[in-house]
Amino acid sequence: MDRRETIKSILVGGVAGGLVLNGCKSDSKDTSSPVKESTEVAGGGYGRTEEEIARDNALKEEKFFTDHEMATISVLAGIILPADENSGSANDAEVPAFIEFIVKDMPYHQVPLRGGLMWLDHEANARFGSPFADCSSAQQIEIVDDIAYPDAVKPEHSQGAKFFSHIRDLTMTGFYTTKIGIDDLGYVGNVPNVWDGVPDEELKKHDLEYDEYWLSRCIDQETRTKEPVWDEKGNLIG
Repeated sequence: MDRRETIKSILVGGVAGGLVLNGCKSDSKDTSSPVKESTEVAGGGYGRTEEEIARDNALKEEKFFTDHEMATISVLAGIILPADENSGSANDAEVPAFIEFIVKDMPYHQVPLRGGLMWLDHEANARFGSPFADCSSAQQIEIVDDIAYPDAVKPEHSQGAKFFSHIRDLTMTGFYTTKIGIDDLGYVGNVPNVWDGVPDEELKKHDLEYDEYWLSRCIDQETRTKEPVWDEKGNLIG
């Protein structure tokens, strides 16, 4: 199993449960009026009030992370979820922009993430003489390997491990709430299925069979998409 599949199998279930964003709560108080549909915010505004849309747009105009911090987040996102033969990467899904928005929407993420990025650069400078984003891929992976696996983290790397767990959770949340991530999971939403009765082999196991009288009154699934034809008196004729 490769790195992407390992991380995916470990984390996606927890992320789907909303553990990272705590139900997507906001620090702002809800004083909004009844919901009105709007598309005034980028990506559409379905289910958003005018006040929420205005707040989102204001947050999008703000900048929290420096360019260097965003570059580091992009490197980490690419390590956590790289592209593979089936799907794009976390960066293809614009996860760094998602993280930038989240820290403005939920400010309690700001200090842990900024402090973690500072720790990462300090560690990279101590080992290799360069900030993390400027290190080689092999050097970056060496540091990540020391903080990515909680059961094997050394005490001196505990702060880095806590940070990596935090940003990994945000990366997974961001990725698997985009179209790229949803497609990667193979989730298709509410799609009608076709019930054509209990399979013959299962019926035979229990020495059972359907009554022909009732079978004749059940829909033929092979013709379920056929447009019905009615006579002038409302009788079904085909």
